[in-house]
Amino acid sequence: MWRSRNITTLILVVILGLASTPIVKGMRFDLKTGATKCITEDIKINAMTVGKYSVVKRVEGFSLPESDRVSVRVTSPLGNNYHYADRRDSGNFAFTAGEAGDYMACFWTAKQSPEKTLSIDFEWKSGLAAKDWSKVAKKGQVEMMELELKKLYDSVTTVHEEMYNLREREETMQHLIRSTNSKMATFSFFSLVVCLSVAALQLWHLKSFFQRKKLI
Repeated sequence: MWRSRNITTLILVVILGLASTPIVKGMRFDLKTGATKCITEDIKINAMTVGKYSVVKRVEGFSLPESDRVSVRVTSPLGNNYHYADRRDSGNFAFTAGEAGDYMACFWTAKQSPEKTLSIDFEWKSGLAAKDWSKVAKKGQVEMMELELKKLYDSVTTVHEEMYNLREREETMQHLIRSTNSKMATFSFFSLVVCLSVAALQLWHLKSFFQRKKLI
């Protein structure tokens, strides 16, 4: 009995640990002056997304020169502008996605001579990872276990929505496959009719030719 209760507790702790682990798209990339680099993120409709970026300073304690600052634009799959910043050394953005699909964050700098390479730290969170759980806990004055259960509930909801989206995509693919098979069957039938018609026409032409030559 004690061992069974121990195992149940261990499983609960593992599940809560997995639920509380944030899924963050954090990176550092290089950007040459005069060039543009774009990063995409697949975001669902009505999902919250937050991001922050900063140019890595070559020497700590000194501000970046104007020429080493970057411009940033975040656009939706349909090209709508969700964030724009011109010549910044750091910044952040947050919005709720009005469309589903690949959102694009593009970074660029002015051309310099000689050419430089800037390093940029970029972090992009969306969905469950974009929620600020510390504010939720502070605002509601909830205990730790209740907060973890809220995270677990959101994780289960996210998984359920993902499974629903996958099912919709599967149905769409099946419909496309059935439609393609139907079109291929129709095309094959007409191709067979055309081939048989051409063969019959050739036989008729050869028969007429041989009759005119009195070979048959």
